[in-house]
Amino acid sequence: MERQFISSGTPWEPVVGERAVRVGNVVHESGTTTTRADGTLAGPESAYEQAAQALKHIDAALREASASMAVVRTRMYATDMSRWEEFARAHGEVFGTIRPATTMVEVRRLISPDMLIEIEAEAVVA
Repeated sequence: MERQFISSGTPWEPVVGERAVRVGNVVHESGTTTTRADGTLAGPESAYEQAAQALKHIDAALREASASMAVVRTRMYATDMSRWEEFARAHGEVFGTIRPATTMVEVRRLISPDMLIEIEAEAVVA
């Protein structure tokens, strides 16, 4: 089956893997943060704003794969679970009516100590 690769242009994609991969009508979105194409982080230290920016990156990649926000599953990796409501508020604003299956877990750290959340998504194109 043919694969469509969606790249964000970050420096580690050639080493680690693509932003997203579409196979058939399913799109698998990699862990997404507020990282810009040049590797720097966008957004302040706000947990809500980092989650909201990561979701904007997810939306852009899904649109490139012709999936829009047809998300059926998300996974959120948070570095501070005491801030779960901030992450959940951003997630709910985007997926409130879509209601994907969702998991949120606390992790010790992400690639950069300034990253508060990383979000994965899976979508099905109708």
